Amino acid sequence: MLLLSPLVLAGDPPVRQLHVTGEGEAFLAPDMAVMQLTVTREAETAREALDANSGAMQQVLDAMREAGVESRDLRTRQFSIQPRYRHPPRQKDGTQEPPSIVGYQVSNSLEVRVREIDAVGAILDRAVSLGVNQDGQIEWTNADPREAVEAARRAAVKDALARAHTLADAAGVGLGDILEISEQRGSPAPAQAMFRREAMMASADAVPVATGENAYRVTVSLRIALAGG
Repeated sequence: MLLLSPLVLAGDPPVRQLHVTGEGEAFLAPDMAVMQLTVTREAETAREALDANSGAMQQVLDAMREAGVESRDLRTRQFSIQPRYRHPPRQKDGTQEPPSIVGYQVSNSLEVRVREIDAVGAILDRAVSLGVNQDGQIEWTNADPREAVEAARRAAVKDALARAHTLADAAGVGLGDILEISEQRGSPAPAQAMFRREAMMASADAVPVATGENAYRVTVSLRIALAGG
């Protein structure tokens, strides 16, 4: 969209402009892990299932605190109580009795932020041994990615200016003032890993982990006045 100033409306020629985009990327080693730990228990009554689940989860919470995880880094993500049904077989005449409740399942998912990367394997191993009985996920992230974002931003502007100079040189024109800068910052995609309870229970050693690096990407758009030509 072209916005005309009053001077342009009065007869001044429009400013010739060049629009370019640039991309920048920076990498940062993770310094924090976010784990999803789920405890599921089943029993004949909802009360029994709830008590069993609460006891197991309390053990996990106590272990997390003993490992140095602060209360601010422990958060319940999801909690559910679901009935379990038995579905009677269909009769020869096509009729079927309604399903009946035969028990209850209680699931409690805990988000754990571990700020000591080297402790992740031991913490995860301890959680599984105490009652985490669902496969889970680990996300490697950064507590403060501003340094990487700033580096990606500078790289994006440098890339955009390089493209602008290439285009201007090819067209035989010069570059004037930068009229506008806009930024689009992509959401980082932290490295993720899945863990399987069965595999961990079969191992006597702490779970080995490899964190890799997180990529932070920024795209900038420049609107630059053209000179000469």
